[in-house]
Amino acid sequence: MKDESHNPTGTHKDRMAWEIVVTYRDFLLAKKRGQVKRPLPAMSIISSGSAAIAIQTQLKKYSLPNLRVLVDAGMNQDAIKSMKKIGCEIYETNLSKKSFHWKEILALTRNPNGFDITSNESLDPTTRFYDWLSYEILNSSPDYCFIPFGTGNLFENVLNINKKEVSTQHHDPRFSGKVEVLRRCNFFGATTNNPKSKADKLYSPHLPFVHYDEQWIRLYRYAGFCGPKSNVFFLKERNLDKAIKIAEMNNLNYEPSGIAGLALLFQMKNDIPKNKKILIVSTGRTKYY
Repeated sequence: MKDESHNPTGTHKDRMAWEIVVTYRDFLLAKKRGQVKRPLPAMSIISSGSAAIAIQTQLKKYSLPNLRVLVDAGMNQDAIKSMKKIGCEIYETNLSKKSFHWKEILALTRNPNGFDITSNESLDPTTRFYDWLSYEILNSSPDYCFIPFGTGNLFENVLNINKKEVSTQHHDPRFSGKVEVLRRCNFFGATTNNPKSKADKLYSPHLPFVHYDEQWIRLYRYAGFCGPKSNVFFLKERNLDKAIKIAEMNNLNYEPSGIAGLALLFQMKNDIPKNKKILIVSTGRTKYY
C-alpha cells in the first residue's frame, strides 16, 4: 500500500499544495525582474476541505495571500471552521445545481484579479500536481494499481507519467520502474455516483475540468500506455464497508474516500490473479484543526 497519510496535513493534497507555492515563487521572480507591477494575486478553488487545508497551510507558512474557497452550501460545518481557522476565506453556493466556469468561480469568491486552481490548465494539474507521487507509484512496477478518483487529477497524473515513461528511451531521473511491466499494468480508478456514499470526497455532480472519459482511456489502452483493463469504476457501498473494517483492524490513518482503492479491490477480487503485484494507493486523512 502507498500510504499518503504521513504528509503534513494528512493527505496526498500536500503534494499539490507545494506546486501552488512553486507557482507563487514564479510570480515573485517575475515581480523581481520587473515584469509584473501588480500585487500578488489570490487563488480560488472549489474544495471539500482536503485541498483547501493543504494549500492554505503552505500559503500561511510563506505569508502568501489567503486561499479563497468555494464550498457547497450543505458542507460539514466542522470542516468549514477548520478552514477558516487557518485563514481560508470561505464562500458558499449550491455546487450541485450546475457546472461552474472559472470566471464564475472567481466572481463567487470575489477574486476578479486572481486565478482559479480548479480549472487552470496552465498549472498543469494532470502532469505536475502529483508527479513525484506518480513516480513513487510507478517505481514499484505493479501489475494492478488501485487509485481513488475524485477530481481525477491523481489518476490522470499517474497515467500521463506512465504514458511518458513507457513511450521513451530518455527517462526522467526519478524513474526506476520496469517499462515492460508498466505497459501492461492495469490502473483502476475508484469513484462513486452515490451522493450519500461514505466516500463523500469522491462524489461530485459535475466534473467539468476532468480529462478522463471513455475515449481518453480507450486511446491509452489502444496505444499500449497501460494495461487493457484500465478504467474507472463505481464502488458498491458494501465493498467500501469491508475496506473500512480492514482499515480499522490494521490501524490505518484513513477516511473512506482515501481507501476507495482497497474497496475496489474487494469488488474485483475474483478478476485479480493472486500471484500478481497489487498496489493500493491510500490518499490519507485530512488533519482538521
